[in-house]
Amino acid sequence: MNTKRKLITFDWAIKRLLRSKANFGILEGFLSELLKEDIIILDVLESESNKENKTDKFNRVDLKVRNSQQEIIIIEIQYDREYDYLQRIFYGVSKTAIEYMEEGKAYTGITKVISINILYFDLGSGTDYIYKGTTRFIGLHDHDLLELNEKQKQLFKKDSIESLYPEYYLIKINRFNDIAKDTLDEWIYFLKNEEIKENFTAKGLKEAEKKLSIMALPEEEQKAYEHYKDDLRYQASMFESSFGDGYNEGQAIGIEKGIEQTTKKIGLKLIQQGATIETIAAVTGLSVTAIEHLISNES
Repeated sequence: MNTKRKLITFDWAIKRLLRSKANFGILEGFLSELLKEDIIILDVLESESNKENKTDKFNRVDLKVRNSQQEIIIIEIQYDREYDYLQRIFYGVSKTAIEYMEEGKAYTGITKVISINILYFDLGSGTDYIYKGTTRFIGLHDHDLLELNEKQKQLFKKDSIESLYPEYYLIKINRFNDIAKDTLDEWIYFLKNEEIKENFTAKGLKEAEKKLSIMALPEEEQKAYEHYKDDLRYQASMFESSFGDGYNEGQAIGIEKGIEQTTKKIGLKLIQQGATIETIAAVTGLSVTAIEHLISNES
């Protein structure tokens, strides 16, 4: 008999549990299955982007780790639609590459950054649920792929040009059809359903099943987790209820204007609900000045 075991969400685990070396095996398992190589995490990198700063919409990276190849992996989990999300991950990767480049060092010392984005909304118009983005150079006339020469391979210790540049992974959770065809799919199933089936064999999942049980949390942590889940549902409801009206308006007055109106409506609803300025800023991305202006107009 297969009994479902209620597990905490991966984003909560990242914020509370997976920063501990004792739990690195869970995260290493997920990264190994996604990147198709054995990942060993050396440490969790605490930086400005890792700190909780609800008023800065760019500082929403959930976790940064350094692997055994000295590459930095950014993991971000995103629930709300953001129309500029692709630009945001570009910003995050660029900021991280600069942040970890030692001053005065040659460009060969630039750190490889891998951006992994776990999305609970449909970004773009693709039909797949996992996308990988890399940088390649293709000849305009001969259509050949530019490659590293032998000296460059020795210098960079890489086999291809694209391996020097950032990699981007977009995992669109809601697109997954719940049929696990391989071990990576088993992880996607867990990310979507917070459940691990008995026959799953993916790296890290058995450890996750033991350590991410809600019942294994102290009572205080269980209450904090339930409050967090309620807050997520509330934010999603606020966004969805306003999105339809804003979209319809956008058809008539322009998409950009419609998005602006949607954001303001969300802000107004949150004001009416008595939310703090910090919460409104985190949900909408509005500046403190803009929120204060909405408050003054409302009163």
